[in-house]
Amino acid sequence: MTKYIPVIGMEVHVELKTKSKMFCGCKNGLGQESAPNIHICPVCTGQPGTLPVPNQQAIEFVQLAGLALNCELNLKSKFDRKNYFYPDLPKGYQISQYDQPLCGLGYMNIALQSALTPALSQGERGTLDSSIAPHQSGLPDSFSQGEKQMSNNTIKKIGITRIHLEEDTGKLVHPTGASYTLVDFNRACVPLMELVTEPDLENGEQARLFCTKLQQICRYLGISDADMEKGNMRCEVNLSLHKENEEKLSGTKVEVKNINSFRYVEKAINYEIERQTKVLDDGEKVVQETRGWDSVKNVTVSQRKKESAHDYRYFPEPDIPPMEFSQSYVEKLRLKLPELPAAKEKRFAKEYGLKIDDVTVLTAAQDLAEYFEDIMSELREKMASHEIEASAEKVTKLAVNYLISELRKHLAENKHDVRDLKISQENYAELIGIVADGKINSSAAQTVLKEMYHTGGDPSQIIEEKNLGQMEDAGELENAVEKVLADNQKSVEDFKAGKENALKFLMGQVMKETGGKANPQVVLEILKKKISN
Repeated sequence: MTKYIPVIGMEVHVELKTKSKMFCGCKNGLGQESAPNIHICPVCTGQPGTLPVPNQQAIEFVQLAGLALNCELNLKSKFDRKNYFYPDLPKGYQISQYDQPLCGLGYMNIALQSALTPALSQGERGTLDSSIAPHQSGLPDSFSQGEKQMSNNTIKKIGITRIHLEEDTGKLVHPTGASYTLVDFNRACVPLMELVTEPDLENGEQARLFCTKLQQICRYLGISDADMEKGNMRCEVNLSLHKENEEKLSGTKVEVKNINSFRYVEKAINYEIERQTKVLDDGEKVVQETRGWDSVKNVTVSQRKKESAHDYRYFPEPDIPPMEFSQSYVEKLRLKLPELPAAKEKRFAKEYGLKIDDVTVLTAAQDLAEYFEDIMSELREKMASHEIEASAEKVTKLAVNYLISELRKHLAENKHDVRDLKISQENYAELIGIVADGKINSSAAQTVLKEMYHTGGDPSQIIEEKNLGQMEDAGELENAVEKVLADNQKSVEDFKAGKENALKFLMGQVMKETGGKANPQVVLEILKKKISN
């Protein structure tokens, strides 16, 4: 079998969550309306004599994305007509951009060994002070494990050719068993950002990581929810193969559409590489075409021959004047950039001394990252005032572990997100302090957290009401241990014979005897002492 090298580029469409549509004043429902054709007007349905007016916020959103992705913002830009006919395109053409897009060349760095991207882009670099001062409460400020892991990652730089702005199309509805098709124009004229990459991707995994990171950046910027399942973000793959001694772009390009998840992006690419390899090995030619991804059969299927750019007969949109932007406008726009994912990941690893996996989870969603930071701010104050006596390292570890494991478990079970939480950051920090100082054990803490999740209650009050305070009295604990040992002589003998699990069993029995309130560390010491005597 001949070795072929894949050459992969992406075209990604992202619906922008502006208040109104791209060229009219209709509400932007992103095509998710409960009824068809309720957010439409003469402009977005292409009625004769109407004039489009560009949405300023949509233009700004695309430019913010460009800055976040290191793109050159073009100071002169314009809209163009892209001419083609389809029933969901009311005007018979689409207002798009051709040779003067809002954003030119840029790039994104992806980390191939993990989902974490350590390198800072130009946009992110501007939002992060290069000399992060260690925080004041004694939290770790050394070169953390997370930073070391980040520095060992292999970074892949994915070039971005352009980012432009256009309008979305309507939506065709095919009623089951009917011989006709319906058209819903709610989505028509919704602002749509299109990003085109250079052919720098080499496999399905890289494409998945790229799309995932792009979604994260869009959400951090607040320009789109970029939800693949709802169609807010749509990914298309351009893929060709060439032999090692041939030019990079010498292969025949095939486009793959209808991909509605990042996992399917990876699967579609892997399948298409195998399919084209077999075609070439059989001595046949790869046909330039558009194929669709069938997620049921896990294959790509032929849809139509791919049109070339000139088939669309682009020409400048006569009803919208060209746009000009000053450099001062660009710099003011740059100031609006928030701290972006890569900058936040790097700072979390350094400032809080976190492991790379924890950093990845905490920064995946901006809401969760902000919630965590608010908690850490509360904890710093409590440690500074000696309300919490435990070490900063222990406090940080507990805060992260309970947030990532226990709290996220409740969110998943109840299909909530961080914005739905009833637990205030202050109450969460109070609970962590109580656990860190050994006032309740892990089992009781989970009970308290569950109650807090459903009621938003104060942890101290819940502990008092449920009588969950940790049993510290040595006399009481010794009595409980002696009773358990007397009732479980076989386990005692098993432990003396070298069976470590027997000690865990005895620990469990003591916890049961004390209603889960015993201090596990104290119990362990008493057990070992009693058994060895």
